[in-house]
Amino acid sequence: MAFRILIDRKTLASIQSLSEKSQRIIMEKLKPLQGDPYPGSGSDKERLYVHGREDTYRLHISRSLTAFYQIHEPEKEVHMLAVMSIEQAHKRYGLF
Repeated sequence: MAFRILIDRKTLASIQSLSEKSQRIIMEKLKPLQGDPYPGSGSDKERLYVHGREDTYRLHISRSLTAFYQIHEPEKEVHMLAVMSIEQAHKRYGLF
């Protein structure tokens, strides 16, 4: 069964503030999470250990963008927490 990707309003607003090209790239990179949101070989997905929690993941979208998300297995949902530049992501790794 496919996962549903849920993007909250704040994250959606940050995506919509980017160029049309960046928005298209982000949406194209998020689609494969519907089939398999978990990290695997040759993947740009990684499980993070943030504040002792193991349920946050990151996805490199391009050379300049990163997405953070959580997987809710029982509901078959992927909750997008944030999409930001890689520079911003490096500063915020410990804040989720």
